[in-house]
Order: sequence, then C-alpha cells, then structure tokens
Amino acid sequence: MLVYIGKLILFYILFITSIRLLGKSALAQLTPHDFGAILFLSYIAFGGIEIDGITQSIIGLVVVILVHITTSRLTLFKWINRMIIGGPIILIKHGKVVPENLKRSRYSMVELLSCIRTAGYPDIKDVEYAILEPVGDITVLPKKDIGPVTPKHLNIKVDDRGLPIAVVVEGKIQRKNLKLINKDEQWLKEKLKSEGYDHIHNIFYASVKDKDYSLIVQIER
Repeated sequence: MLVYIGKLILFYILFITSIRLLGKSALAQLTPHDFGAILFLSYIAFGGIEIDGITQSIIGLVVVILVHITTSRLTLFKWINRMIIGGPIILIKHGKVVPENLKRSRYSMVELLSCIRTAGYPDIKDVEYAILEPVGDITVLPKKDIGPVTPKHLNIKVDDRGLPIAVVVEGKIQRKNLKLINKDEQWLKEKLKSEGYDHIHNIFYASVKDKDYSLIVQIER
C-alpha cells in the first residue's frame, strides 16, 4: 500500500511538472497539439498505476486530494508560488513586442496577435501592455488615448441601481435569492401583480435590482 501511495504522489508531481514545462500558452489557448500533449501526458503518467479494488481507488482519491490541498497551501509562499505557478510575463510593452519574453514563454506571435485582436485591439501600437498571467490568460491594457471613454472621463455622475437578482426562473420562485434582498414571496407576487403579471408560471425570467428594487420580466413564448 505504501508503494502504491508513493507512486501516486510521484506521478502526480511529475504530471504537474510536465504541464508546467509545456508553458503557459498550453493552458491559455489549448491548441490541438497542446490538448494532445496534456492527454498523452495524463495517460502515460497514470497508466502505469494499477488499482486493485475499491479500497485502493478510495485511498487514491484521498491521496490526490490531500496532495492538491497541500500544494495549494504551499503556493501561499511567494517563492514556492513562483516555482509552481510562475509569475506574470510582459509580452508587449509600450506598443512593442518583447521578443525575449515571447520566446521564454513559448508563446507564438500568431497566438499573441489573436489574443489582442480578440480584446479589440488589432494594432500592436494601440497596446500599452500585454501581460501573460500565471494562469495562462493574457491581460491587454490599451494606451490611454485608445481606451474607451467612460462617464468618469466626462465627469458624468452615474446612478448605481444595483445588481439584478434572479427571483423567478422558468416559472419557479427563487426563494434563496429573495432572502438576499430581504424580501419574501408575498412581496414578489404583489410586485409582479402591480406590473401586470398575475401568473408566475408564465414568467420565464424575472430579476429585481438589489438597490431600487426595479423589476425586469421576460414572459415565456
């Protein structure tokens, strides 16, 4: 049993290390060859572990969960976090690609261009920073004169009407969500009735803003 547990821990560590070596782009884009590599790595890593009966299956699950939790706790330490997860990498700086960082992260120019186009910036010169995050996502920060104009830029005060909370979904009252806004079913029925909705079962979706309690209703069709 100790040999079995040892194999589980060893192969788990080797598998995570292999994924780490594939680079962050494998997690971000998951192209066909990335997906194939991850699939084959998992098959090879754990295909050699023989599971004898339900007892070993349960023990295996517990061991993997414990190793995962331990690894997650260890990543709270900065130096271990950088070793296991890694840090952010700047791929574009002040409208120019950083070739050495692109090469180090094993991220292709084609994939980078695709990401910034998806973010809405087809021209690299419009990007102040493009940062490859530890989880594999790319954060695109446009230059100040390119970014969208917000009410704050125009000194316009915008009223916050609150977050819409779903109170009816497919004709069923969402009681837990009503509690979030400190209301009950009776209040909801009266609110719907005042808006001209007498039959809740005909309502496909209804939400209430958590500040001004304004109602949005979509009838089933």
